Amino acid sequence: MVAVSFRCGHGAAAGEPGVVTLGRVCPLCMLLHETQRSRAELLGRVAPPQRAALALETRIGASYDWRCARGHDRYPATVREVLTGPSCAKCRTNAAGPTAKREAGVAFMKPGLRVGTSMTEQRLRTMLGERIRLHHRVNAVRIARMFYGQQEVWPDILVPQLRIAVEYDDPGKSRRAHRGLKEASDTEKDEALREVGWEVIRIRAGGLEALGVNSIVCRALTTGVVDEVVDLMRRIRGAAAVDAIAIEHRLLS
Repeated sequence: MVAVSFRCGHGAAAGEPGVVTLGRVCPLCMLLHETQRSRAELLGRVAPPQRAALALETRIGASYDWRCARGHDRYPATVREVLTGPSCAKCRTNAAGPTAKREAGVAFMKPGLRVGTSMTEQRLRTMLGERIRLHHRVNAVRIARMFYGQQEVWPDILVPQLRIAVEYDDPGKSRRAHRGLKEASDTEKDEALREVGWEVIRIRAGGLEALGVNSIVCRALTTGVVDEVVDLMRRIRGAAAVDAIAIEHRLLS
């Protein structure tokens, strides 16, 4: 087996005899970036005796023992499964149970939730808030499955009165965001919301292709795009439902 050193510093020691140096990050770091996770997060979940090995790991197919965030038994899984999978077996069973189903679809405020919000997403919230009344005390929705180890999702903007979530996607500076595995993750997130009675409107900017029937493909966020979001809400839930939460001056104009 050839020893490989990566630009991220993981793998074999660069400069050692027989070590091949590659000018890119390792597969594990690539997957972490694509799924917007961190190695520190992984190290906090892996069984303590295996932390040292995971700190240097480069393979996404490497298997470790993981601690369930809800205190269930440890379970074996590959790094890829942990980053893209549904958590431990007991969590999956509980997510399909009667109590979870009763709470599924409920929007709520999760205190201390830290989700990176771009300037464009903030503009979108402001512009949409000029057209309809947004609920500022919700940031999460309970779902009927496990999603990245949680039984909840955190869309960019929630309109609980309509049970519609609005997401803004663009490829970012790397041109890789919301592509590949992240696109698959976005699709799974949308499916999880639809299972509990929500619809998702995705603004797909910067060259991203449509992702589902409620996608708005555009070059960048504009007032016209936001108007299109509201029009799509009308088609999904009906004009009367949207008019009920519309800002008054918009109705009069």
